[in-house]
Amino acid sequence: MDLFEYQARDLFEKYGVPVLAGRIADTPEEAEAAAKAIGGTVVVKAQVKTGGRGKAGGVKVAHSPAEAREKAEAILGLDIKGHVVKRVMIAQGASIDKEFYFSVLLDRSNRTFLSLCSVEGGMEIEQLAVERPEALAKIPVSAVHGIDKAKAVEIATAAKFPAELIDAVSDVFVKLYDVFKKEDATLVEVNPLVLTTGGEIVALDGKVTFDDNAEFRHEREEMERDQLDPLEAKAKEMDLNYVKLDGEVGIIGNGAGLVMSTLDVVAYAGERHGNVKPANFLDIGGGASAEVMAAGLDVILNDPQVRSVFVNVFGGITACDAVANGIVGALNTLGARASKPLVVRLDGNNVEEGRRILSQFNHPLVSLADTMDGGADKAAQLANK
Repeated sequence: MDLFEYQARDLFEKYGVPVLAGRIADTPEEAEAAAKAIGGTVVVKAQVKTGGRGKAGGVKVAHSPAEAREKAEAILGLDIKGHVVKRVMIAQGASIDKEFYFSVLLDRSNRTFLSLCSVEGGMEIEQLAVERPEALAKIPVSAVHGIDKAKAVEIATAAKFPAELIDAVSDVFVKLYDVFKKEDATLVEVNPLVLTTGGEIVALDGKVTFDDNAEFRHEREEMERDQLDPLEAKAKEMDLNYVKLDGEVGIIGNGAGLVMSTLDVVAYAGERHGNVKPANFLDIGGGASAEVMAAGLDVILNDPQVRSVFVNVFGGITACDAVANGIVGALNTLGARASKPLVVRLDGNNVEEGRRILSQFNHPLVSLADTMDGGADKAAQLANK
């Protein structure tokens, strides 16, 4: 789960990370009141979980409460990369001398943690890594030892911080790692971490991602979260691994790797048939019972963009005959709700029996495919009709 910026700010404050005053507002009137309470120059910042807010007009400086109200009115309702702004944060203004970058994250490829740090903050870190990789220090962090004062000094030194700042910034690094560890995060990022003209180190903008698998250890039920797409919310209630995409061919498969491959094959086939695209990612896992298949089809068929469905299953632990029976049961369960053509490709354990069951079922909406490429092509063709 990604946090909104104001949530990251509040979390940093809880762990003693130096931050500036900040209040949230859902209306221009609340923004005016927040700016008045904070006093002085403030920054009105859109609260959306995407980058590029400044370029999109989602970050504006206000020199008075009345101006804060005006800026908030312009930002609220703004669409930033598909995210509609429903809340702003009124943040205390800062007199910035220098901007830095710091993050600690889960490095899955190396099965450890990693700290990224640079004395050149404020810009997109991906851009910096490509254009000037020497300016970004990458320091592995042991999950056992973490970031203590000595490790923090090592990170600051590798990032080429001035000697007079190393002690102060390393203290902040230790506290940020404390957030990372105790909150079960997979990412804690500050960009920029600033040196003010008054000589203070302040975390000006934070990004935090929690590990959803650790939620049982925390009380986060009341935290504001992005609203899920209605179909994704329905799938979540059914314990389905589903992600909605912007296409016309519904996809059902068993195993994340197979589903990802199916998305690619459908996308390639779609280029030959009106440029249709995959409509979703749906991995039903190892079980393909009638109930699971019915739940998956129910979600996909309720997507008005879907024009055809491609079921691509490799029978392993769950044999193809069980999968075929699941499809038959699902279609019987859905009845008239199953109104879009299904292309089914089965392979693996008991494949001949699975195909026989579906052939004998002889449902007018179901057609069989021998190969994944053939099935993808057929599904794309049907979606283009």
